[in-house]
Amino acid sequence: MSRWVLKGLQTGVVTTRYPAGEELSPGTTPGLPQALPCGEAESEALISRCPTGALRRAVGQVAVDHARCVHCYRCARGIAEPLPWEKGFEWAIFRGESEVPKTFERSLHIRVVDAGDCGACLNEVKLLNNPFYNMHRLGFFITPTPRKADVLLVVGPVTYHMETALLKAYEAMPMPKLVMAVGTCALSGGIFGPGFATGRGVADLLPVDVEIPGCPPPPLAILHGLLVLAGRKPAAQSKEPTVAG
Repeated sequence: MSRWVLKGLQTGVVTTRYPAGEELSPGTTPGLPQALPCGEAESEALISRCPTGALRRAVGQVAVDHARCVHCYRCARGIAEPLPWEKGFEWAIFRGESEVPKTFERSLHIRVVDAGDCGACLNEVKLLNNPFYNMHRLGFFITPTPRKADVLLVVGPVTYHMETALLKAYEAMPMPKLVMAVGTCALSGGIFGPGFATGRGVADLLPVDVEIPGCPPPPLAILHGLLVLAGRKPAAQSKEPTVAG
């Protein structure tokens, strides 16, 4: 027992300093592709490499639809003019029609619903409970029942078989309540939808307040989304450039 205590004292605090400080540890985020100013020939070469239609021609650049990006890195590897990738993680975009209720500033209780997730996004959500991210220190808690939930956190494209279950979970939540869509599938259907088994994501069924892109988004990006819902962090700005004709 004494050895474990000594080991703990020698190791020190391992929990991330975020959001009190900047997180600079390697491997905590894969980053996101960013728009690239380029000519028509270069843009066509990049767009043709994207398997999900996340890249498109805009005025004077190749624009990125992060709601469709699956992090395949085909736009960053094996091409002469790769897209730049930024290494941040504060990606959460606020889509709600009104401001976040003041009652959510101190703590949030979260009901997680797997609506057809492949396992990747759900695993990132689970990591929020480990010692490095330790979301409890910020007043964020997972609850097994929607009747005690403030936030409905949804991963997966929402398969047709999960629609009724998701609606029942949402309807069981007390007011006020918020919805967070986590990951590319939850935002757009990803590579699975729309199709014979799924639609275009959570917004097809429920009003989404916060969107978090990524395939999967890292735990810090999800943590940023929760902080946005709690009114403790500003949301990222949505970038929707003018599409070229």
